[in-house]
Amino acid sequence: MKNFNITPWFERKFPTVPNLLFPIIFERLEGTTARIRAKIKDISEEVLTTKNGQDWSVQEHIGHLIDLEPLWIGRIGDISQGQEYLREADLTNQKTFRAGHNDRAVEAVIADFEKYRKQMIEDLSALRSDDLEKSSLHPRLKTPMKIIDLMNFVAEHDDHHLAFCTKLIKANS
Repeated sequence: MKNFNITPWFERKFPTVPNLLFPIIFERLEGTTARIRAKIKDISEEVLTTKNGQDWSVQEHIGHLIDLEPLWIGRIGDISQGQEYLREADLTNQKTFRAGHNDRAVEAVIADFEKYRKQMIEDLSALRSDDLEKSSLHPRLKTPMKIIDLMNFVAEHDDHHLAFCTKLIKANS
């Protein structure tokens, strides 16, 4: 499994998800920080910060998750406030390229992610049942998303980058 391929993010499609899966996807989102910590436990700083060409390092993939947390939190608000469209993402990921995630201690990077993710979990926990029926149009996918669809999108995004981390750790260890 060392040389597995990962489908490029922008080629992915995301089906609608029933609200009954809220607790399961919530659990995935809430557990991402623990999964990150488990994945990098006992991995050297050298492996965590090694870049293969222009690709991100393990630590930069984790940092990228931080960089998008404000977007996800904002999109939860967009949907719950009845906005027609979700706010747009920077599809060039300039924030991640400029952030210098490799220049920080990995625990500081994870702590920042954890802080933002806790905010998302609090925001999701505060939603009312009628908020779960609202939807907003995703700007790139051109499809309506309810809160549960966004949660699934974020959980899949987390897993997408954690899969890259696994691949990089195996390649560089």
